[in-house]
Amino acid sequence: MLKISTRGQYALLIMTDLAELSSDAFIPLKTLSHRRNLSIKYLEQILTHLVKAGLITGSRGTNGGYKLNRPANSYTIGEILRAMEGELSPRSNSENNHLESIGNEMFWTEFEEKINSYVDSITLESLAQKNKSFAGYEYCI
Repeated sequence: MLKISTRGQYALLIMTDLAELSSDAFIPLKTLSHRRNLSIKYLEQILTHLVKAGLITGSRGTNGGYKLNRPANSYTIGEILRAMEGELSPRSNSENNHLESIGNEMFWTEFEEKINSYVDSITLESLAQKNKSFAGYEYCI
């Protein structure tokens, strides 16, 4: 079953935040933590993974924080999710040859292609723009 973990979901949210706040300046860890109400320790785990994947850059010190390595329109949602989750496949990695037949194999292959095609068709910038357009609809009591 294809299921995106909470880490993957938060990674996408944090990348979207970095795109929305995009500038040449680094965004402080505390700002990112407050925006998503995440503990700094948990957020650091996600950010460390994104840095290792080469998607963002981190800097320590007074003006430190995190920022995107490239323009937001050059990232795809698929690239971000794969960095956190590995390959996006609706099938388990176990080899169950007795479960396969030509028709079923074609179905699963096409299904996986559709999933990957969809997540690769959406850019981080387009997701950030959608979030900005709904910013006025949030209401908290």
